Amino acid sequence: MNTGVKITAFAAALAATFGTAYGIGQGVGPVAEPAKAAHGEHAAAPSARASASADGHAGHGEGDGAAAPAAHLPGGLQVSDGGYTLALQTPTTTVGRSVLKFAVKDAAGENVTAFTTEHGKELHFIVASRDLTVFRHLHPEKAPDGTWTTAVDLPAAGGYKAFADFTPAAPGAKALTLGADLAVPGAYAPRPLPAAAPTATVDGYQVRLGGTLDPGKAGELRLTVTKGGKPVTDLEPYLGAYGHLVALRQGDLAYLHVHPNEGGPGPDVSFTATAPSAGTYRLFLDFQHEGKVRTAAFTVTAGASGKTPAEAPAPATTGTGGDGHDAPGHSHG
Repeated sequence: MNTGVKITAFAAALAATFGTAYGIGQGVGPVAEPAKAAHGEHAAAPSARASASADGHAGHGEGDGAAAPAAHLPGGLQVSDGGYTLALQTPTTTVGRSVLKFAVKDAAGENVTAFTTEHGKELHFIVASRDLTVFRHLHPEKAPDGTWTTAVDLPAAGGYKAFADFTPAAPGAKALTLGADLAVPGAYAPRPLPAAAPTATVDGYQVRLGGTLDPGKAGELRLTVTKGGKPVTDLEPYLGAYGHLVALRQGDLAYLHVHPNEGGPGPDVSFTATAPSAGTYRLFLDFQHEGKVRTAAFTVTAGASGKTPAEAPAPATTGTGGDGHDAPGHSHG
């Protein structure tokens, strides 16, 4: 990884998924089971350095192997790109614990079975709710035929989106993030995005977000982890790094996945980020301590004022609830 994770932007802004402690919004009608979608729809080591490219991947190459129009889009906006398709075999699931199955198809419609290992995994899989209040970072298992399977626990009915972040092990293949819709039928009550605040509390840990996030301009985001008022200086590697950051853009859930700048095991984990445009973003920081991965989530606005909630003078604490993790993956919701 190169020093400084630079989230190079495209014509849009990061949006926000996240987990618990969100207010309940007004109910809208029930979510019906959709027709089955066609396939064509669509950290670095702790001492390593990270870089991000225009395809929305930290440490990935410039292109994503896509046709020219797709090459300029943020990750996660397409179900198919560069000859590859994210094919959800379970496009509809239930409230509570269930099993998701999917495959990555090549241009011939065959399951891809060989992937390049990135940040300790062949494939990173995220599920987020459309109202940005549920976030699940899962670690699916791959069968010999290229079918991936993972358990997931979703707390409510509604619309969700699944993201697969991977690089096929094929000559000239580039890193891709594909996204596909996932429905959970039932009565749906959307919840509002949590207000911006510089501090998140999760499982007894306080994480403070500092730095700037400006459209079209690189800036440092620094996250400081404390517990009981004391700095945590023995963070443990998770996915090969001391921190793992996913950001989603409010509105279309465009996806960015970044890893930290070079640094030690806490209390600070820093990222170099560029917002592609003004707008509201939800950031999810995964960090591991005492053998457990936790997720801290933040709402950040980049735009008119040129300021972010991270620059607020007081460390107002906002409860995010829970530890943000599901077995075999982890969650925030």
